[in-house]
Amino acid sequence: MGLTSDTLLICAVVCTVLMFAVTVWLWPRLVRPGARQMLGRAGLLVVVQAFVFASVGLVANRGFLLYSSWDDLLGQTKQQAAAPAGAAAVQVLGRQAPEVPGGSNPRGGGVIEKITLHGDRSRTAAQAYVYLPPEYFQPGNERRRFPAAVVLTGYPGMAENLLKGLRYPKTAWTQAKQKKMQPMILVMMRPTIAPVNSQCIDVPGGPQSETFFGTDVTKAISSTYRVGTSPKNWGIMGDSTGGYCALKMAVQHPETYSAGVGLSADYKPEIDGDSGDLFKGNKKEEKRSDLLWSLEHKPQSRALANSSFLVTSSKQGEPNIKDTMRFVKMMKPQAHVSSIILDRGGHNFNTWRREIPPALKWLGGRLSA
Repeated sequence: MGLTSDTLLICAVVCTVLMFAVTVWLWPRLVRPGARQMLGRAGLLVVVQAFVFASVGLVANRGFLLYSSWDDLLGQTKQQAAAPAGAAAVQVLGRQAPEVPGGSNPRGGGVIEKITLHGDRSRTAAQAYVYLPPEYFQPGNERRRFPAAVVLTGYPGMAENLLKGLRYPKTAWTQAKQKKMQPMILVMMRPTIAPVNSQCIDVPGGPQSETFFGTDVTKAISSTYRVGTSPKNWGIMGDSTGGYCALKMAVQHPETYSAGVGLSADYKPEIDGDSGDLFKGNKKEEKRSDLLWSLEHKPQSRALANSSFLVTSSKQGEPNIKDTMRFVKMMKPQAHVSSIILDRGGHNFNTWRREIPPALKWLGGRLSA
């Protein structure tokens, strides 16, 4: 049974209820003194607690979409290999209708395609969801090219977060329907191509995440869908770890992305058990990956003057407020920078759902087809 399956959750809840009933039924027989009775009571409590924790964990995982499979949970997910030479850069695995009015008709609701995206330079692959707006299928637009944005979730997290929890396709559809933003293609992904939290960094001897997101993604999508190849056609945004990746790509790859959005973003990679050693002793690359240090100490590309950035935080409830304001101050002399600072917020879906509509509107206003 899959980690996110209904069957597994139902089984866990049923087992929890049954074990609770068994505990109530057996408890009177185990109240007498004695080692066997004491071990029996302890065993019942341990088993009931295990089923309770399992049920709560499964519900939480379904709600926040943290892990998609048992291998993902256990950290055993393998990095996907790149396609052989001559193979298509994008392989379509399936299609689904967005959850919008009239979504069953592509001309009214658009389409979401699940794909495997093969990186030419990084020699790896990753799955993504591509939202194609209804205008993509409407008569008269057969030759029209659309702006596009890479959208990254946090870590741990599943790309499905962006569809279900954060509702990017529905928000983009609504914004375009209300004429608040132009129609855009969204490429929705996790911010890693490896079992570890690679955080858009080229790991020596390991996954080449920066190359994948900085070069391969836009090249593969532009070769498959009607999207331009110029930086003005592409933006990138994300939350938390995905926000760090979005800002890193837009700061250090202005030749690929002309706009970056960081929702509650980190400003340097987090080195822990989920990431492992990302730099293998390369202190120069470690400092470069600290965005605030890099902006203060390293000369930036002249192309950055044509780039735009949007960062968000909250005066209360967000740990990154000071770093966010430092980023705004450091970036202003070099590029266009905006911010959304809430009075109260948090590092959670509720906060990001408040920020995504204006962020998408801002992003759409800075990209061209």
